[in-house]
Amino acid sequence: MVWFKRRKQGVVTPTNEKKETPEGLWYKCPKCKHVVTHEEDVTNLYICSVCSYHEKIDSLAYFKILFDHNKYKELNPNLTSGDPLNFEDTKKYVDRLKDTEAKTHLKDAIRTAVGKIEKQDVVIACMDFNFIGGSMGSVVGEKIARAIDYSIKKKIPLLIISKSGGARMMEAAYSLMQMAKTAAKLSQLAKEKLPYISLLTDPTTGGVTASFAMLGDINIAEPEALIAFAGPRVVKETIGKDLPVGFQTSEFVLEHGFLDYIVPRNELKKKIALSIKLFNN
Repeated sequence: MVWFKRRKQGVVTPTNEKKETPEGLWYKCPKCKHVVTHEEDVTNLYICSVCSYHEKIDSLAYFKILFDHNKYKELNPNLTSGDPLNFEDTKKYVDRLKDTEAKTHLKDAIRTAVGKIEKQDVVIACMDFNFIGGSMGSVVGEKIARAIDYSIKKKIPLLIISKSGGARMMEAAYSLMQMAKTAAKLSQLAKEKLPYISLLTDPTTGGVTASFAMLGDINIAEPEALIAFAGPRVVKETIGKDLPVGFQTSEFVLEHGFLDYIVPRNELKKKIALSIKLFNN
């Protein structure tokens, strides 16, 4: 009988090699845990094909979905926030702005652009949740105000896509002033009889909900979006009662008369184009 002895330990074989999966290749739905390739997720416009969960997306993704051939001109792209209060919490506000800009490649929590939706001119202001929770500071208010001025000058409709945690606490009263500022500018748009469509996405909360997000000639939302002033936990602790099922979802808000309709993302361009056409006629 012949005996064989392994002379080296830890010999690598195809069965014990560690196989690395490239990052970003797969997407798992956070709601139903269904897994698809990243490519399929993009093709589905970031909507789960099983449970219809709408993943959070940024302004560039919305521009690609809505603008014809993804062609548009960005407005006021270089506005950035100052630090008038020299604010500091766990870090200095100026450092937080620099770090967030480097991480997200955004100047602030909103992009504004002009282009066409089914050959109809429109200005879109779209918020970005990745930039300090989509919080509304002085730059967000100023860019919305300038977008409204552009709409008035060119006589074209305005669409604002909201996605925000509310006012930016690092700017205190300067942030809260943007609620009145944007509402006042929208009244100027209304006097010119130019349409304003407001799209509320997940989440739309705080001072954004309490100002421009709910002031549209048409208020629409994506399915199952959180729409609120204060969050469910705060409301529950305040009133000391359990909340209804689905409380503060877009479906609940629609049922109570604060929305005109809910539209899935894959029908968004068609529905908005139809709304603009009705206004233009």
